[in-house]
Amino acid sequence: MTALSAPARFTARRALLVGAALLALCAALAVLALGLGAVPTPARAVLAALTGGGDALTRQLVLDLRAPRIGVALLCGAMFAASGTIMQGVIRNPLASPDLIGVGAGAGLAATVFLLAWPAAPAGGLPWAALAGAWGGFGLVLLLARERGGALHPVRLALIGVAVASALGAAQQLVLVRAPDGLGSALSFLTGTVYGADVTRLTRVLPWALILLPGALLLSRTLDVLNLGEDVATALGQRVNPARLLALAVGVALAGAAVTGAGILGFVGLLAPHLARLLVGARHARTLPVSMLLGALLVLAADTLGRALLPPLEVPAGIFTTLVGAPYFLYLLRKSA
Repeated sequence: MTALSAPARFTARRALLVGAALLALCAALAVLALGLGAVPTPARAVLAALTGGGDALTRQLVLDLRAPRIGVALLCGAMFAASGTIMQGVIRNPLASPDLIGVGAGAGLAATVFLLAWPAAPAGGLPWAALAGAWGGFGLVLLLARERGGALHPVRLALIGVAVASALGAAQQLVLVRAPDGLGSALSFLTGTVYGADVTRLTRVLPWALILLPGALLLSRTLDVLNLGEDVATALGQRVNPARLLALAVGVALAGAAVTGAGILGFVGLLAPHLARLLVGARHARTLPVSMLLGALLVLAADTLGRALLPPLEVPAGIFTTLVGAPYFLYLLRKSA
């Protein structure tokens, strides 16, 4: 056994153990969340409903109302985390994440306008509108942040991204304020919550997750090569520009689809990749799946806490993710300055 192979095998084993632990935590929290809310449900009743027993009201509460919401939280958390991991890898910037570089805000604004302009449009059209808005917001940030020679300084990108995201968020709020009666509340999920998530929203998000999350995992080697720098990547036979475009397309699509399910959940795409790298290292074959599990766990924990903290009132999950992520973002910003 060489000195190089031992750490590599140890890291792979560590990644497997960390992934298994996170998966178990997600499953345990999901079962716990099925019993929490404005109407607490005992664990015995939850298990009975999951196995087809219990009374009809409990089954409806657990299976029709809470289970789809938990599924949306898990999928959207994983997609936000995967998007942040890809963007940090492609841009080679630790401050990159969907909500900090205009992707989430652009998707939210486009989805809002789409629903206002075509309230009777099929639900399947919403993710495509969000995807177009995500690309628009991301493109605007890149255009404003590029320095001479095409360089992207981390702090400059982050600051311009925050400014653009704030402007797009303000435009979204203006649209919501001027919305017809009742429509503003119907669009409340765009503010960073999975409140009201039902089977329809789950089925809208699920196909995108089933395609894009495995697609992100297939980009692991490409992201590792891109992290080596343009010259080294080219020397290794990587076609840099097409690879970057493909990876960014997947990252932006992940964030756009996630926004249609859970709104603009702040800092999930920033926190999860950093935590994953601390746990399993920088290789994307390990970082991406661990980051997805961390994102899913973070969003589900935030939503569960929001439901259980002040029943029957609900605190949006985005508030908790922002409370955790904002101090960490300031720390990274100061460290990068």
